[in-house]
Amino acid sequence: MHPQGVAALVLAALSTTLINLAYLREQAAASALPALSARRPSRSLRLILGSRAWLRGFAMESTGFLMYAGALALASLALVQSVGAGGIGVLAFVCARRSGQRLGRRRSAGVIVSILGLLALSISLTGGAGGGTAGSVSGIVAWLIGTVLAAVAVLGLARAAENPAIGQAVAGGLMFSAGDLSTKVATQGGARFAFVVAMILGYGLGTSLLQMAYQRAGALTVAGLATLLTNALPILAGTVILHEPVPSGGLGVLRVLAFVMVTAGAVLIAAPRGASPEISPSMASSS
Repeated sequence: MHPQGVAALVLAALSTTLINLAYLREQAAASALPALSARRPSRSLRLILGSRAWLRGFAMESTGFLMYAGALALASLALVQSVGAGGIGVLAFVCARRSGQRLGRRRSAGVIVSILGLLALSISLTGGAGGGTAGSVSGIVAWLIGTVLAAVAVLGLARAAENPAIGQAVAGGLMFSAGDLSTKVATQGGARFAFVVAMILGYGLGTSLLQMAYQRAGALTVAGLATLLTNALPILAGTVILHEPVPSGGLGVLRVLAFVMVTAGAVLIAAPRGASPEISPSMASSS
């Protein structure tokens, strides 16, 4: 396994662990606050920034992001995101431990599939972790605009269906995915560092949407849905927009299988149906 690939794998694993644990703290803090509203952004921002518990969670998330950016500088977007997709298993495990409830068959299967996917991914790294091409600016911009439009459409549909939490979670994941793609492009340097603006907007809007969703649904459902999109879409973007290669032969098949497995695991864990442990504010704040 190439040293660069190993370093990227370690950084990505540490990053996703910190970020998913931070989601629990943020959900606990947001749940304890008065109702947040996109119609009153200044008030909502003051409430969030006035919560020390939320700021501690955000500090953990920010540290995880710095590790994520370091991983992106060493490996392909698809590779790093696939490790991140497996991180939802960390969130599911902690939720189960703190709630004292079992995950249920569906989510337990998701954890197992995610772990097996990460194992397959680590083996496939013996074939390298190529970074692909820079990709065309027009293609990248078109992808980002399409992501934003999809987020707006999801929010509208969720509002019409009177299920805002799911819409906010999905839209938040879409915006995070835009931030992740922008981060990868910004690490290419030169004039492309200007994509840091899109990165900030993506993460800022994604964070805001998730805080509102946390007040209406549990951490595992909200963060699970967001994580699914945050990782699946950049994996697709890495292949389609940045032309990131996969190894040839058996290792290539194994890597594709790993991408599918970690994404499928996230789907199983994030599914809101059925009995499942969800962290209450008191449980998460005690972590």
